[in-house]
Amino acid sequence: MNVIKKSFDLGDGRIVEIETGKLAKQADGSVVVKMGDTMLLATVVSTVGAKPGTDFLPLSVDYQEKYAATGRIPGGFLRREARLSDYEVLISRLVDRALRPQFPSDYHSDTQVMISLISADKNIMPDCLAGLAASAALSVSDIPFNGPISEVRVAKIDGKLVINPFASDLERATLEFMVAGSANDICMVEGECDEIQEDEMVEALKFAHDAIKVQCAVQVELTEATGKTVKREYSHEDHDADLKAKVYADTYDKVYAVAKAGGNKDVRKEGFTAIINEFFEAMPEDTADLTKAMAKHYYHDVQYDAIRNLLLDEGIRLDGRQTTEIRPIWSEVGYLPAAHGSAVFTRGETQSLTSVTLGSKDDEQMIDGAFFNGYQKFLLHYNFPGFSTGEVRPNRGAGRREIGHGNLAQRSLKKVLPQGEANPYTIRVVSDILESNGSSSMATVCAGTLALMDAGIKIKAPVSGIAMGLITDEKTGKYAILSDILGDEDHLGDMDFKVTGTENGIVACQMDLKINGLSYEVLTKALLQAKDGRLHILNEMKKTISTPNEDYKPHAPRIVSLTIDKEFIGAIIGPGGKIIQEMQRETGASISIEEVDGKGIVEVFADNKAAIDAAVTRIRNIVAKPEIGEIYQGKVKSIMPFGAFVEVMPGKDGLLHISEISWERLETMDGVLKEGDKIEVKLLDIDKQGKMKLSRKVLLPRPEKPAAPKA
Repeated sequence: MNVIKKSFDLGDGRIVEIETGKLAKQADGSVVVKMGDTMLLATVVSTVGAKPGTDFLPLSVDYQEKYAATGRIPGGFLRREARLSDYEVLISRLVDRALRPQFPSDYHSDTQVMISLISADKNIMPDCLAGLAASAALSVSDIPFNGPISEVRVAKIDGKLVINPFASDLERATLEFMVAGSANDICMVEGECDEIQEDEMVEALKFAHDAIKVQCAVQVELTEATGKTVKREYSHEDHDADLKAKVYADTYDKVYAVAKAGGNKDVRKEGFTAIINEFFEAMPEDTADLTKAMAKHYYHDVQYDAIRNLLLDEGIRLDGRQTTEIRPIWSEVGYLPAAHGSAVFTRGETQSLTSVTLGSKDDEQMIDGAFFNGYQKFLLHYNFPGFSTGEVRPNRGAGRREIGHGNLAQRSLKKVLPQGEANPYTIRVVSDILESNGSSSMATVCAGTLALMDAGIKIKAPVSGIAMGLITDEKTGKYAILSDILGDEDHLGDMDFKVTGTENGIVACQMDLKINGLSYEVLTKALLQAKDGRLHILNEMKKTISTPNEDYKPHAPRIVSLTIDKEFIGAIIGPGGKIIQEMQRETGASISIEEVDGKGIVEVFADNKAAIDAAVTRIRNIVAKPEIGEIYQGKVKSIMPFGAFVEVMPGKDGLLHISEISWERLETMDGVLKEGDKIEVKLLDIDKQGKMKLSRKVLLPRPEKPAAPKA
């Protein structure tokens, strides 16, 4: 074995180590990245040659956590690792988005990157090391790669920026971003924050980039140490310079004219399709299929150049808008009468129909992951059916795109949800995209905000979102920042930058860059332009609903949350769950109870007020503490020679001594009281052992003393 190790300091004494040459040596490249007890194994394999006709990079990135890494056995029937969880998919997407732009544009070999968590320290989050591990594996291979890159988490904790903070510290973070980049540029950002300003975000990105530069330098050293500085040769594209020139000559002006004419998505599609069909019709009948495929490829290049030049030279967008202009917006709430909350949000040719469902604690989602396991009470699901873009596409469940877009919207909305006892509900938001031409994830944020307010959820403030684009010309230095981008502008542009926030600041963002050399000056300008767009969209939303409804829908379930002393948890549950099951059966309410921070949290859930009130009354009777001097309607539980035991509250008995039953002296209990009798008693005292002393006679008129005999 030729084991090579490199390490670096995160700047605060924590060391990250990269090792290669020990594990998985038949892969084209493999490394183990270690920080504390957390270890990631990253491997990469790429086929030699490409499949005929492939004109893209077939890259797959999979991040998987091994349960053995945390000393756990997987749940479920099979008791083994299954399909990737949403959490693993999200990490896979982050790494994919950082790596993909770094491959040569003409490299089309099947390429697979696999990252496995093989050992875990519960306080060291592995996701912030996954991008580093993947890039390092590529760096020690002969696969063509324009890296290295790295990926870090930057958070502001107690007012200080920190790189890759401990998991236990993240609860106090006011901002948290995953940032990826090369030594020269940032290429990907995703995260959330507490209504921060644009300059604070830029400061965090600069801080993250400084850390990324160090990690990239270490990977360069690793490449040199392994001797993998020369990459494999490949030839995956055939080109015909004469054909390319003819395609440009015959179609460029026509494409430019269609793009400049404006119109909606369908009109443009018809125009662009007619141009290439006309070109094909003019070709000889015996033209080879490969030649036609090459012509189609060059035609895409024509569209790319013509539309970008139209924007940079004349400032004209595909739909005729100005660069800062937002498409027309209309929205409606309460559209679905049976839902607990609903909204329709339409911006241009993008539309979301979003519903809100309120549930109890029993509806929380159980997360059974290797690194994270627990419960989640806010769910957001995003659906993107084929008809939303006029396509025929079978529904096969949520894919990576749906999971990623839903996560961005979920990050945004959870920042404004009420916390703790102010929100006892499990909340599910579902966004069904009915039309799509530009940022359906941002439409989900807007529709989600409206639907939550329609449901009566007391959110902190409304949230809106906008997708920004960027068109640049490196030769001339020209650039155009686009607000509220179309789908075509996303595809043809150099940046896709989504920002969400309230009137007070940014709450979440997602950025993907496809170019090198984006300055912080341009980034800041894009953020400020995004702010103007967000506020405009927010004002349009407020015309429909500006504050949450005062009450929930009449058919929405109700929840009452009670905090009780820990000692009463057992009394509410009862032996074998007898008491709580009886209460649920007799009242019709659902009752859940758990211990949190030494207290019992009881949630009573029902779809009508009578059931709620009945269950709450019974619980309060159980947990109420008897007070000295109070009068209670008691029930005789048992008769003793010296008195009777009387239940004054559920499960709480006190002694009514024979001397406290009446003012008359009683010699025996025979015939005085019987079990089941209901009598009024007063609590006289509670001794140190908690035993209660009751009296009935003090509530009865005291007989007058007989008059003294006359002398």
